[in-house]
Amino acid sequence: MGLGTAIELEQADALVTSAEQAMWAGEFDRAVADYAAAVGLRIAAGANREAAMACAELSVLYSARLVNKVAARPWHTRAMRLLENEPPCLEQGWVAVAGLGCDVDDPAVLAERAALALDRARRFGDVTLEMKALADGGLAHVRAGRVTEGMAMVDEAMALACTGAISDVFAMGKAVCSFYTACHTVADFERVEAWSPGLRERGIIGDAPGVQALTSSHCASVRGTLLCDVGRWGEADDLLQQAHDQLERLMPGASWHPPIALADLRIRQGRLTEAEALLLGRDDHMEALLPMSRLHLARGDFHLARVTARRGLRLIGDDRVRAASLLGVLVEAELGLGDLGRAAEAASEMDARVAGLAGVPALVGDAARHRAKVQSGKGDVAAAIQTLQSALDGLGGVDLPLLRMSMHLDLARLHEAAGDRAEAVLDARTASALLARLDVVVTADDAAMLERLGSESPARPVAAGCRVATMVRDGDWWTVGCDETSVRLRDTKGMRYLAEVVARPGVERHALDLVDGVEGLAAADTGIDRRQLGDAGELLDGRSRALYRRRVSELRDEVEDALAAEDDERAAKVQAELDILIGELARAFGLGGRERKASNAAEKARLNVTRAIRKATTKLVEALPVPGAVLDRRVKTGVFCSYEPHPDDEILWSVHPPVNGTARR
Repeated sequence: MGLGTAIELEQADALVTSAEQAMWAGEFDRAVADYAAAVGLRIAAGANREAAMACAELSVLYSARLVNKVAARPWHTRAMRLLENEPPCLEQGWVAVAGLGCDVDDPAVLAERAALALDRARRFGDVTLEMKALADGGLAHVRAGRVTEGMAMVDEAMALACTGAISDVFAMGKAVCSFYTACHTVADFERVEAWSPGLRERGIIGDAPGVQALTSSHCASVRGTLLCDVGRWGEADDLLQQAHDQLERLMPGASWHPPIALADLRIRQGRLTEAEALLLGRDDHMEALLPMSRLHLARGDFHLARVTARRGLRLIGDDRVRAASLLGVLVEAELGLGDLGRAAEAASEMDARVAGLAGVPALVGDAARHRAKVQSGKGDVAAAIQTLQSALDGLGGVDLPLLRMSMHLDLARLHEAAGDRAEAVLDARTASALLARLDVVVTADDAAMLERLGSESPARPVAAGCRVATMVRDGDWWTVGCDETSVRLRDTKGMRYLAEVVARPGVERHALDLVDGVEGLAAADTGIDRRQLGDAGELLDGRSRALYRRRVSELRDEVEDALAAEDDERAAKVQAELDILIGELARAFGLGGRERKASNAAEKARLNVTRAIRKATTKLVEALPVPGAVLDRRVKTGVFCSYEPHPDDEILWSVHPPVNGTARR
């Protein structure tokens, strides 16, 4: 090696060190420039292996920190090409698993890369690479449905991480990410609790910026998701919000696990605009596609729900666990679109994916629920009932109160439809008893059914002797009454906004959601006119937002198609248009939530909704002074609107029939 070459390599090493420091400091432009310069110096010096490592790290920077897999792709490709003519070496293994295992969508691809890395690690005795390969390989097996084999591998990886034999905290952080993702995939909270203390002792989990903060946020996300799945939504909300806020404070812009998990909870709570703000710009992460598809479903946009679910299914190949959840969304989207044939196909594929997943009973039960929905949609109510009852029996002693409650609600509805009120009442009572153990949000339709069957949801604390006031819409008029008194009021936007809020006690509704729902803009035409997708300005109304959502979805598909065809130039061009649209949506939705100044669109909606609700409330007070006064006290308006009844209220308001939506338990 000549003196000049040695100097070049020394300079390259210094640039890599500088790039790493810049990356963790959030100085991404400098990190990119330093890594790229190091690649050039190493290639010029003939050090292809070292150049490949720098290429791989630059790829990870783009994918994991800058959330730009379009830019990440060519750097990873270049790393592999630099090594393709090299004899077997450690660098081949490290490049194969350089990134985060959870960022590799297809488990077959991840398994292949992990197997190569494991071979090189054991051949050359690199225990750090062995740990990373075991963690990634375990995650791949879990996602492919080989749960026992996969979890054994991640356990072995964590055993290595918790010893003193490994000092590379970056590699340990990546391995722990795969571990937590595997636990998240199969809802294995006990494993998280078992390994987390040792990981904390090793300094992999903690409060310091960098690896500690990232792994801590991922750990909190897994715990929060599991709390959601068992119906402890209040605890999950506190945990996820704290994790999100803490990581944003320590490493602004680095958080993506907590906001995605928090968005999923917001969708379940019916807080859809907040969920969209959390997901915006993150939906190129595979983990965000499921909540995004659920968000479209909750809005009644079945077309976008179907498109998003199908995109996810294309990306994940033979994945069985995540595919089952996406197929559940697809079943409901197809049913919403009236295509029973495609809904049945999706339900059958869902059954096939969960077959043999004995370690994930929640997915097996969910598959039964969706199969029953298809059977009911086809008019075979008896078969749907049998499907759900068999699934409940199959759960045995597994403690899944939220799933059981949902299945009993489904059974109550089916028995009622079949004319068997006695059985419907029994299932309603069972569901009500399970609800008493949970802190969740149920749909307004479910709450109304429980009330109709004499098993009212314990959603609303009611004082002894409390009376009920009702709002009933009939065409262009509302009948509003309490006790023996009723009045007729003409239908207005304010009355409909008010009904939307009253129907969901305790649930905050964003003003934009109310406008979209009442004015029917959430179901905008599917046609896209590119001329309408310019500067959002101050006039991005509900229809424009719906058009933006559709165009963003189309562009996501175009990016994936370009990447699959290895057309990096086209992918970059489409990504540029996508970034512009996401920026406009972020402006329209006031990205960042209530802690920041509301966007012009949100502010306009706030003013209009507040005025309309207050005007409608004034008319109710004039018509029904005492019930109206209670409503006036308990309805809060602003960017977020809600109806917050109090146990001491002498009158409780209700909407009949309930509008589509949610009501707090």
